[in-house]
This record gives sequence, C-alpha cells and structure tokens, in this order.
Amino acid sequence: MTVLQLPIIDISGLTCQKNNSFDVFAEQVKQACQDYGFFYIVGHGVDEQLQTQLEHLSQEFFAQDQETKLRISMALGGKAWRGYFPVGNELTSGRPDLKEGIYFGSELEDNHPLVKAGTPMHGRNLFPSNIPRFRETVLEYIDSMTKLGHILMAGIALSLDLDKSYFAERYTKDPLILFRIFNYPPNLGSQSEWGVGEHTDYGVLTILKQDNIGGLQVKSKSGWIDAPPIPGSFVCNIGDMLDRMTRGLYRSTPHRVRNLSTSNRLSFPFFFDPNFNAEVKPIDLKDVVVKDDQSDRWDKASVHEFRGTYGDYLLKKVSKVFPELRQKVL
Repeated sequence: MTVLQLPIIDISGLTCQKNNSFDVFAEQVKQACQDYGFFYIVGHGVDEQLQTQLEHLSQEFFAQDQETKLRISMALGGKAWRGYFPVGNELTSGRPDLKEGIYFGSELEDNHPLVKAGTPMHGRNLFPSNIPRFRETVLEYIDSMTKLGHILMAGIALSLDLDKSYFAERYTKDPLILFRIFNYPPNLGSQSEWGVGEHTDYGVLTILKQDNIGGLQVKSKSGWIDAPPIPGSFVCNIGDMLDRMTRGLYRSTPHRVRNLSTSNRLSFPFFFDPNFNAEVKPIDLKDVVVKDDQSDRWDKASVHEFRGTYGDYLLKKVSKVFPELRQKVL
C-alpha cells in the first residue's frame, strides 16, 4: 500500500460566500481532480448534530432482525428503486458485496410529472415506521447535501475555466439525487475482506460521510491508497459523467472498501448526478484530447463512446448491481 495522502480542501469560504473563495477552491480542486479524482472537504457547514443523529438512527435500524428490516424491502419500492437490501444482494462486477443498505432519493409525490410518467428511480422513499425521526433526519440530510452539491459543482465549473453556473444550467438545476446508507457487518475471518469491490461512481459528484472505522481505498497513479476517516470531513470524488464531460481530464477514479473490522461499519454516500433525462456531452476544453482509459477500467467500458441520456447510462449500470430486481421492476 503506497503511503500517500488525499488532498484536504477547506471550503468554509465557499459556504460563507467570501470574496475570491471560489477562485481559491477552483485551483485546489483542479489539482486534486487531475491528480487523484478524490479529495476531502472540511469547513462544509453541514450540521454536526444532524450527522450524529443520522448515525445513531442508522445504527438503530441495522441492529434490528432481518424480518423487521425487510418491511421496507426494495422490492416494495418498485420503479422508485428505494428501500432496504440484505447482505449479499448488491453486486459489484458480478460478485456480492458484503454489506446491507437502504436506498433513498429525492422525495417525490405521486403526482410529480416524472413519477406519473413511470420514470425509474423517481418517487417516494420507504422509511421504517418504528424509528422516530428517521424520515425527518434523512430528508433534512438530503436537503443539506443537495445544497452542498450545488456549491461544489459551481467551484468545479470554475476549475475548468467555465462559468460558475455551467453545470447547473445544463445538468444539475434539477439533479438526480441518490443517497445510500450502508452497513458493513463485522468481518469474523470466515469471509472475503472486500466489502465492495473495485468500481467507479456513475454521475458527476459523490460526497461521502464515513464513520470512524475506515476501509475506503482509492486507486492512485502509483497504487492503492487508504482514505481514512478525518473528523469533520467528507470525502468527495468525481464520477463517470464528469470524466466524460472533461474528456478524461478529470478521471472517475476506481475505489473499493476493504472490511477487516470486527465491528459494524457505517457509510453514507450521497450522489449528486445529472438530471435523469439530460444528454451528457463533452465540454469543448482548450488543448484537451479525449483520454479513453477503457482498457484499464474495472468494467472495460468506455464512458466516452456512450450515447444517450444519463438515465440510460445509469439504468445499464444499476441493472447489473441488482439483476433480480431489474427483472421485476424495470
């Protein structure tokens, strides 16, 4: 394991709208995206009490027996693709991940146009009815992270010498928001050490909250490196669509979770993605030629040759993660 440290970027200036703060962030994030595709952020302003409550309620949910957790099974979420899945039900590269989790997204009423149209991955969330404040806490957290996502994407636009509103105007004014709570059970030595195998994320930006146990690893240019928990931070990484837009200048970086812990590990990835119906196109960046790493990618797929909407891309990926569920609801 190579001993390298992912960049740590203080974004308190962005959240306070200080003068020149976006310019400073743009320079820092440009370097981080070109070198790693990953970086930590601190000074983000997301309420600590809210985060603590989210952790405690999540621990309470996963401590329940399987029958109780399955009352909000993903099979009940239908096309909205929401709810709980047990350990081993989610696949990465065809292999079961050693984690359980709950899928959430933007809370949309039944009369929302996309829900009425039967658009996959849009609709109501499923929440446990026996855990007070769970629903309110998750929705408040999603709202806080969505606001943070808009701020970060404005800074990323500036890092590419684009207008601050570039992504908002074209892709993320109404972003596809996906939020997961994962629980990695203790590894008692009789199972694989990989909680999640090597993969990249699909959209533009992932903002990850980790607990204090760790296990995340990132594939750098010189080998795999650890991304340990840093108090008060989130880990950010760019996804396939930003790789596509920047013609490979900002690479979607492979990562994985190595689970050697003897206790439960919680993870809270928040995905800030393009609108489901948006066609994601390359940006005309000066002196940037497409760098296609298809042969090196974990899935041997090209993000640059793909044609269609972000929804098309996402559904192709998700259908491999939950093949049984795909047959029932897609």
